Amino acid sequence: MSQYTQPHQPQQPYVPAQPPGTRPARNGLGISALVLGIIGTVSGLVPLLFWLAGILGLIALILGLAGRGRAKRGEATNKGVTTFGAVLGLVALILSVVGAVLTFKAVDDAVSDFDKALTDSSASAKPAAGGGGAAGGTEGTEGKDDVLRGGDSAAYDDGLEITVGAPSSYTAGEFAIGHTKGNSAYTVSVVIENKGKEKFDGALVTVDARAGEDGVNAEQIFDDKTGEGFTGTVLPGKKVTATYAFDTPADAKNLTVEVAPGFEWDASQWELKL
Repeated sequence: MSQYTQPHQPQQPYVPAQPPGTRPARNGLGISALVLGIIGTVSGLVPLLFWLAGILGLIALILGLAGRGRAKRGEATNKGVTTFGAVLGLVALILSVVGAVLTFKAVDDAVSDFDKALTDSSASAKPAAGGGGAAGGTEGTEGKDDVLRGGDSAAYDDGLEITVGAPSSYTAGEFAIGHTKGNSAYTVSVVIENKGKEKFDGALVTVDARAGEDGVNAEQIFDDKTGEGFTGTVLPGKKVTATYAFDTPADAKNLTVEVAPGFEWDASQWELKL
């Protein structure tokens, strides 16, 4: 009698049963916090990217704190990474605030300097005592539209005041530079008074002249008595005087003197009779 044999069944691999309550680690919040914190901190080092650093830093801080909560509950295993991401998020927020302050301050300073360049450069005419001043003798009009005469002053908005005196005949020295034989020479005194609150750099002042109806260039004369010009600083409440000599054609009847206090001020002109 034959014996029945059951066919051999292949053995299945043994899979251990998963302990109850065990779940995969949820480390995504910590990694995201670290990545955003790094990007935010780097952005905070660039002043114009302060806004990006603030956004990324805030998100990184929130994700980092949430990730720490997961780590405390045992749902995540990257507590150190999460903590570092939260710290970087806080650093990015601080850099964002600093960058915003520096940027706004720089913009404010630029606007202030621009406004100062516009407002502090205009001049008003101040006629000389006795009424022999600018056309019409009216004070307070714009200097660039007035005709300033000898003894008149150009008063600037920042307190700077420039006065050019009437011309006087001058005999140039034997070794003078700028004087042509046969031409006439005249001197004019230029007075700068600082009535403002800040010191004024006199070295930036330029004085030029044109002579005659054709307005030919009146070359400045340098000798042992004239030509030094302005030097040094004029403190608030102080004044300084310099004498300039100019070479003019012998038949010239007038001399136009232009004084430019510096780059931030408009130049003013005086029409002087010779």
